[in-house]
Amino acid sequence: MPSMPIMPMNPTPGSPGKSQWTRNLERNPGHSQWYIERWERMRAEGKDIDGEARLIDALAPRGAFVLDAGSGTGRVGAELARRGHDVVGIDLDPTLVAYAERTSPGPRWITGDLAEACAILGEDSLGTFDVVVAAGNVVTFVAESDRRRVLENFARLLRPGGRLVAGFGTGRGYSLESFVADAAAAGFEVPQVFSTWDLRPASDDPGFAVAISVKGEGT
Repeated sequence: MPSMPIMPMNPTPGSPGKSQWTRNLERNPGHSQWYIERWERMRAEGKDIDGEARLIDALAPRGAFVLDAGSGTGRVGAELARRGHDVVGIDLDPTLVAYAERTSPGPRWITGDLAEACAILGEDSLGTFDVVVAAGNVVTFVAESDRRRVLENFARLLRPGGRLVAGFGTGRGYSLESFVADAAAAGFEVPQVFSTWDLRPASDDPGFAVAISVKGEGT
C-alpha cells in the first residue's frame, strides 16, 4: 500500500502567519517525539513506508538532485539516497532534523522554513534540483500566507522541466483547486493528479491527492 501519514491534529483552515506544525508543537511540546516514535513503530511492524520514495525514484533520472521539502524524520530522503540520489532535506523542526542526521547520514539535512528555502540553500542551488518532493501533507502545514511563496521557491530551485510532487489530504485546509491555482501562479504547468502514491486515478472528491507538476518554460 502507498505511504500516507495520518496525523491526529488537523490543520485549522485559514490559519495565516504561523505553520500548523508550529501550532501543533505549541499545543503539545511532545508532538515531534510522538511523530518519530510513530514511524519507528510502523517500520518495526513491517509496514510499507516507502511508497513516496519509490514513485520519486521512478520519476527521476538516475543520480538525481532531490529536495525533500518538509523532510521530517528523513524517511523519504533517506530511502532516495539509498537508491543513489543526491538528497537535501529541509524541515523547520530541529528535533526531526536531528533525528534524520543521527539515523540517516548521507543526505544533507537542514533546519529551516520552506518560505525561506531559496535564501537558506543559497544562490548556487537555484535551478539545480531535478525533483522537489513534499510528502506527508507538507503543503497543508505551511502557513496560509506563505503557500504561494513556498511554491515559488520550489519553482526557483527546480531546473527547467523539473518536477514538484506533492501529496496531501484535500480536506486539511488546502483544497486541490487552491493548490493548482497557487502552483500555476508560481510557474508550474497544470499538474497531473492521482489519489495515491501508486498513481491510482483521482476521483471527483479524492480526499487525498498526489499532484505532479512540471516547472514551466521560462519560470
